Amino acid sequence: MTTPLVEMDGDEMTRIIWQVLKDELILPYVELKSEYYDLGLEKRDETNDQITVDAAKATQKYGVAVKCATITPNDQRMTEYKLKEMWKSPNGTIRSILDGTVFRAPITIESIKPAVKSWKKPITIARHAYGDVYKGVEIKTDEPGVASLVFVGNSGKKTEVEIQKFAGIGVIQGTHNTEKSIRSFAHSCFKFALSTKQDLWFSTKDTISKKYDGFFKAIFEEVYQDYREEFAKAGLEYFYTLIDDAVARVVRSEGGYIWACKNYDGDVMSDMVSTAFGSLAMMTSVLVSPDGKYEYEAAHGTVTRHYYKYLKGEETSTNPVATLFAWSGAFRKRGELDALPELTRYADCLEKACYETLNDGIVTKDLVNLMEGITPKAVNTTEFIKEIKVRLDKLLVL
Repeated sequence: MTTPLVEMDGDEMTRIIWQVLKDELILPYVELKSEYYDLGLEKRDETNDQITVDAAKATQKYGVAVKCATITPNDQRMTEYKLKEMWKSPNGTIRSILDGTVFRAPITIESIKPAVKSWKKPITIARHAYGDVYKGVEIKTDEPGVASLVFVGNSGKKTEVEIQKFAGIGVIQGTHNTEKSIRSFAHSCFKFALSTKQDLWFSTKDTISKKYDGFFKAIFEEVYQDYREEFAKAGLEYFYTLIDDAVARVVRSEGGYIWACKNYDGDVMSDMVSTAFGSLAMMTSVLVSPDGKYEYEAAHGTVTRHYYKYLKGEETSTNPVATLFAWSGAFRKRGELDALPELTRYADCLEKACYETLNDGIVTKDLVNLMEGITPKAVNTTEFIKEIKVRLDKLLVL
């Protein structure tokens, strides 16, 4: 390697797997150069979450990052980790700084059929990575009163609308987005569609949210005009519909397209798509910024239940595939950007070794009941990684 990767460590079981993957499948093969950031919850609390900001800025500097799954704290975690405050999602912070779009696609194998029978090709979710409820502010009222939405412009002009007259206790939430971020989201989606030669679908609920969601729809239509000719030449389609209609169309479709969603919609739909294709642990996730910065991660959480078993000394069978593909994706992109064909080949071989292991029926327990046409053998996490290593060694000497 010539340019470092930005390496963001994480929490719980995925942190354990992170180190095993490095020890078994990376360090014996790659002269790893990385700028390391510990995004474990304790370190984020210790630094008042500054380390998350620093990791995002390092990604802007070096262009490629790989991230382990991290905890987004709730009330339970506040007590468990004795936190100073309930820190925001690290992913949300990084996405906000990079102003990118998250593209998530299932990792498919022949022996695992999608739960939706009509699906024949992967569906890629393009998730807007800024704003909405992830930047929301909230109030819980403790008495009757009036809630209003107020905007005061720099000119002094004031706009105010009444939200609700509360007769008793209630909750209020304010969300926002920006033209700049929505426009970046649109450009990223159209560019990604062209680069992967896939149709692009976009969905909101502008019939209800006429100004907020309507703004998204209008910007996408405007940005599409910049790509209309390229789409036509490539034989690609841009399609807009309401989110509820999109869900119905997706379920009836064969797949093979990009489905662009607002932030929360993309969060939910990516889990739905990945689970319907097999498992959350079998999904790639990459954040792409408009200026060509890439952050690869697993789409799932920190696998808390397995971590507590691990702490008790019990054997776990946690699926590391999504985390492995985060590393391979980052290595491939670093190799492409730095003209290092050997690094790119290593990334390809790493993924191929993973596929060969799965296709040979050697799997973690989450996949056993999903496989058809073969007799799977369930192994623990370390055994699964060592099986990949056996196949990787053979591929790299070919």
